[in-house]
Amino acid sequence: MCPPAHLGPLTDEAGAPNLRLLLVGFLVFWGCVSPAAAQGAGRPILDMHLHARRADYIGPNPPPMCAPFATMPRWDNVLPIEDGLDFNAPPCEEPVFAPATDEGVLQETLDAMERYNIVGMVSGEPDLTAVWKAAAPDRVIVGLDLRVGVDDAQPHVAARTPDEVRALHASGAFEVLGEVMAQYEGIPADDPRLEPYWALAEELDVPVAIHLGAGGPADPYFGSPGYRARDSSPLRMEEVLVRHPRLRVYLMHAGYPFVDDLRALLFSHPQVYVDVGSIVYTEPRAAFYRFLQEVVEAGYGDRVMFGSDQMIWPGIIGPSVRAIEDAPFLSEVQKRDLFYHNAARFLRLDPETVARHHAR
Repeated sequence: MCPPAHLGPLTDEAGAPNLRLLLVGFLVFWGCVSPAAAQGAGRPILDMHLHARRADYIGPNPPPMCAPFATMPRWDNVLPIEDGLDFNAPPCEEPVFAPATDEGVLQETLDAMERYNIVGMVSGEPDLTAVWKAAAPDRVIVGLDLRVGVDDAQPHVAARTPDEVRALHASGAFEVLGEVMAQYEGIPADDPRLEPYWALAEELDVPVAIHLGAGGPADPYFGSPGYRARDSSPLRMEEVLVRHPRLRVYLMHAGYPFVDDLRALLFSHPQVYVDVGSIVYTEPRAAFYRFLQEVVEAGYGDRVMFGSDQMIWPGIIGPSVRAIEDAPFLSEVQKRDLFYHNAARFLRLDPETVARHHAR
């Protein structure tokens, strides 16, 4: 039996009962129809990969971003890396520019979230995520960026001990532990230095988001000297999962491009989810679609979650959404699962929260 739930105005403009909206609302809420049947009834998106960042996060005068990249990185190493890196040249036709101020990054991101009806996991430093949460309490799920502290590769992210993380969680400062940025420090997911954090997250039943995928162009040569591409393999998580079977974790960037390793991990460890942050807009459409299609056709479409990874370029959120909307191999049901339902399941959102998201 599927009882009704009110997910919108009860009358139309003429004052007559809005029977279609009422019917769609309660059927979607109680699972009696597929999400694809709910077009026009809200279609919320859960973006599991957003960031609260200051405008100077990567330094002054950040370059515009192409979505997708116009060209992949190329370096004539007769020149220093900062002079010889050829990237996004020639520039794309519609470059995405970074706002000049902290307030601009916040407001443009919130504007995009409003435009696309997004509720997002927004990670960052507690002082800044508190500002974002206060600005949009119903749209922001707070994450805590985590750096172990072996180097200064991410100077804007504080290194924290497990005890400090525990105290922040007890204070209500975050809901998701992540982005775990250890790969930038040269620390793979199965490194013993991360073990206390995995144990803490399992104990507290805190969802964890770990970076497993591409970093910045030429990261090992400047910016993040400890970064290694091999540590993107999802199989780096396997021993962690065996030691901590109750750990609730998702792989940011889906371990791209290690699709075979990802399929192996998802099969043997059915509690793992992934997001498509960054790769959804940086990779050429054909390459991204081949990767995503292989994962979906292998049967794991119900564990893939939407993510944009907007950082300081809020304008990439739109292209990220369109990349999923335009995917010719995804059904409407699969798109809605990827946009919302898979993440709602991973986060264990209660029915009231799901209803509230659909009522926007």
